[in-house]
Amino acid sequence: MKEIVLNDGNKLPIIGFGTYKSTEQEGIQSIKNALKIGYRMFDTAAKYNNEKEVGTAIHESGFDRKEIIITTKLWRENLGYEATKKAFNKSLKTLKLDYIDLYLIHWPANARNYDDWQKTNADTWRAMEELQADGKIKSIGLSNFWQEHLEALFLTANVAPAINQIEFHPGYWQPELTEFCKSNDIMVESWSPLARGKVFGNEVIQSLAKHHHKSIAQICLRWITQHGVISIPKSNTLKRIEDNFNIFDFKLSDKEMLLINELPEMGFSGELPNIWPDVLDIKN
Repeated sequence: MKEIVLNDGNKLPIIGFGTYKSTEQEGIQSIKNALKIGYRMFDTAAKYNNEKEVGTAIHESGFDRKEIIITTKLWRENLGYEATKKAFNKSLKTLKLDYIDLYLIHWPANARNYDDWQKTNADTWRAMEELQADGKIKSIGLSNFWQEHLEALFLTANVAPAINQIEFHPGYWQPELTEFCKSNDIMVESWSPLARGKVFGNEVIQSLAKHHHKSIAQICLRWITQHGVISIPKSNTLKRIEDNFNIFDFKLSDKEMLLINELPEMGFSGELPNIWPDVLDIKN
């Protein structure tokens, strides 16, 4: 498995396992299955309401904690210095862990919701820097931060964000933001890598899957990793969990990459960091 070296020196695999909507016993079993297949990075969030299941799966799996990378996220209703520390400690307790490998701000404060959104993000980040200095977090990062939010944070941050987890998939991959992150040595991580299922009806991707004798999901995940972006696909189905992990025995050509790059918009969630909590009325 290819590993990515972050700007803080820590390493992450380029393929992880998403746990959104993975709850109760089915979610616990899917994580155990993923570990057996070879996944070592697992992505959750306070908002997913499944940190307990993720922690249970890790503890029951029999795998050494040091081999496993856990990401969780601070929900946008808990931004601010004191609120961040309180929310983090709650996540740590729910996961039943001594430390978190990667902790992210799930959504930035914005002008719509905060009189001084720049200060709110800065105060939140300062709390995370302190938690990292205390050894409770290995790497700190962001999610859904646009360039405007990043540039404001740079003015006060003492530690550079290691990651920005953004919506990134065929039909909506934010190339300008991706390039800005890379130019500032911030690793990009993809959420919704399969475009909320919309890729399965796309003729271009269907054709590429047939040509390479691969699944549509494998084509999409390979496209993401060839962009140098981390992917965290999710599934509770054993065969799909296996397929999503096995994407390194083929390569898309430059022409094929471009074909996917240029696909029209599809699968966009409608969620935008500058107007939350509203979601746009997207007509699919």
